[in-house]
Amino acid sequence: MHANRTSPPDPLRITAPDAPPVDLTQHEIAALRTRFNLADAHTHQYQSTSQELIVSDLPQIWYEAESAFQATCESDFTDAFFRLHGQHTAREMHRSMLTYAASVGTMVVGSYLRRHRLSATLIEPCFDNLHDVLAGQGVPLRPLAESALHDADHVYDSLRRRVHTDALFLVDPNNPTGSSLLAHGTRGFEEVIRFCRDHDTLLVLDFCFAAFTLFDPILHRFDVYEMLERSGIRYIAIEDTGKIWPAQDVKAALITASRDIQAELHAMNTSVLLNVSPFALRILTRYIEDATAERLHSVRRVVGTNRDEARKALDGSFLEPSEPVADISVAWTRVRHPVLTASELQRRLARGGVHVLPGRHFHWSDPGRGESHIRIALARDPRTFAAAMTRLRDLIDRDDLRP
Repeated sequence: MHANRTSPPDPLRITAPDAPPVDLTQHEIAALRTRFNLADAHTHQYQSTSQELIVSDLPQIWYEAESAFQATCESDFTDAFFRLHGQHTAREMHRSMLTYAASVGTMVVGSYLRRHRLSATLIEPCFDNLHDVLAGQGVPLRPLAESALHDADHVYDSLRRRVHTDALFLVDPNNPTGSSLLAHGTRGFEEVIRFCRDHDTLLVLDFCFAAFTLFDPILHRFDVYEMLERSGIRYIAIEDTGKIWPAQDVKAALITASRDIQAELHAMNTSVLLNVSPFALRILTRYIEDATAERLHSVRRVVGTNRDEARKALDGSFLEPSEPVADISVAWTRVRHPVLTASELQRRLARGGVHVLPGRHFHWSDPGRGESHIRIALARDPRTFAAAMTRLRDLIDRDDLRP
């Protein structure tokens, strides 16, 4: 039985800027004030039975962290994380740096690119803060359409035609679409790495949603670090815990780089951060160990249940959820309406109390292309999510929204 569970309150009246949101994060901040928040991809579902035991052990975890060495907390966390992900090469290298969030890792990447005056090709669509952080640091950016990676037989040639920058920045699985090179087994990553080796291109990989490829009946997340190390290319990989466990935004990110650039990135990271909280690392280690034991069943069950609910609720409407390669915790949903844009739909849904993200900001180089999609977050308590989808369907069935 879950203790003290009550329905979230109706939207709070909190003072906020009158100007419309200029990026996805501002949309998410507005949605945090509401009950039917399907905007941010952070975890808002309740604890599983085994996770509730972690919560009940918080006082003990506090004292364990208080008496442990920082290095021990870091090594225990990193070891558990890479063991869960099957990344045994990274686990044995002991080169990963810790920070509080993947966005901080992106800032470190941006600082490195700026210092060396490197340009980058960035996947599109993607969450707009990747573009905003890099562009804000003065990194010249060019887009790479995600479709260039869809056919393993043509990945190398597609990159050769389209990538003319010093670095290639990919997100796998990609947020918002769930697309993944793992659809091709090892072949897709092999072709990307071959391109980067042949063209002396720095490869940057955002793996923040990679946990959703674990224990999948079709996909297999192989030891990608073994492939990266064997290739000899320059690379930086960012991983994160924030999209997986319902830990009240207690999270940590890992930055792992090839040996030739690791020391410089480490110095950049330590210039702004001494350490991640040992208490946070102890909590997260417990969640990771629990996920390893239960094969991420509780997380995958919530996402699967809510994806099915979204399909059912939207069936027969002008909204059509896509079928992702990786079953990540968001649903990229096409707006099949003759005149209604995603941005206008988002505004109308928000006025009705349901918050989603408009696709416009995900297409950072050509925002108009995003007006055909919205993103619906799935990491929610299934009962709340079902109620939100009922409200959403009621709103889009109103006469003024019907095609």
